[in-house]
Amino acid sequence: MILERVRPIQLSDIQEARKRIARTIMRTPLIRLELGSQFPDIRLKLENLQPINAYKLRGAANSVALLSEEQRKRGVWTISAGNAGQGVAYAARKAGVPCAVVVVETAPKSKMERMRALGAKLLPVPYEIAWKALEERSFPGADGTFIHPFDDDNFIAGHGTMGLEILEDAPDTRAVIASIGGGGLITGLGSAIKALKPEIKVFGVEPETAAPAALSFEKGSPQNFPNWKASFVDGAGGQSMFPRMWERMKPVVDGYLVVSLEETKNAMRFMAEKARIISEGAGALPLAAALSRKAGKGPIVAIVSGGNIDLNKFCELIAQ
Repeated sequence: MILERVRPIQLSDIQEARKRIARTIMRTPLIRLELGSQFPDIRLKLENLQPINAYKLRGAANSVALLSEEQRKRGVWTISAGNAGQGVAYAARKAGVPCAVVVVETAPKSKMERMRALGAKLLPVPYEIAWKALEERSFPGADGTFIHPFDDDNFIAGHGTMGLEILEDAPDTRAVIASIGGGGLITGLGSAIKALKPEIKVFGVEPETAAPAALSFEKGSPQNFPNWKASFVDGAGGQSMFPRMWERMKPVVDGYLVVSLEETKNAMRFMAEKARIISEGAGALPLAAALSRKAGKGPIVAIVSGGNIDLNKFCELIAQ
């Protein structure tokens, strides 16, 4: 399969996406975390409040809105550990389009149940098979238009709409931190922010158990992460950095941060205690990174990318 060359996401792509998705997504609040003068000035962008409790709805809604009539009839499919699948399923159901999801079989039960409830046909597979299907963009039994969960111009432009909201709500922002899984979120966000305020620093963050982007930055080329381990941070980090995503991220990301699982749990607890926010592991990575002071004194916007976590698991993690 010959893919289109990677191109920069233009500000106009993001502005058009914003109009397209306005009726499907929520414009999420940006709140200040009240921590006291000894901490950096941190604001939280609450994407966990989207209708699917995760930011992926932005990209999915934009991709589904751009389908032709014939593509709508044939349906769509995607590959996901949970949030992209929910995003595509939600946008597809709203548009009356059939949807299937090749889902990583270790995805949290709550994410699986929600995809089913949104009408998606689930095809569970091991992580390695899902990763291979992402590279090949095909899977036996999955028909219709494939919506790539990160390496897709329309998906990325949808995520960029978050950057427009941040700059309107917090024009004094000095740094923005977002988790990196596939890299679509940070590419969209970074594209919007660098187009409008290039002086704002954009940082990506990964868990120490799965940090191929930080390793790629260190080595100067896309890397496999040798000591990858599965953890409760199932929506960020990965076994490798896709070369195309590395190409997309390089011009719009200033630095890459890595946090421990302990710091991530503390950030989850912090949000629950201070702001009554339920965040999944990936959604807490940016706050953990902001609290480490590696992104400066702020104002820092930390993207709370999602809140899809089994409640028993959440309680167990923040109680430790």
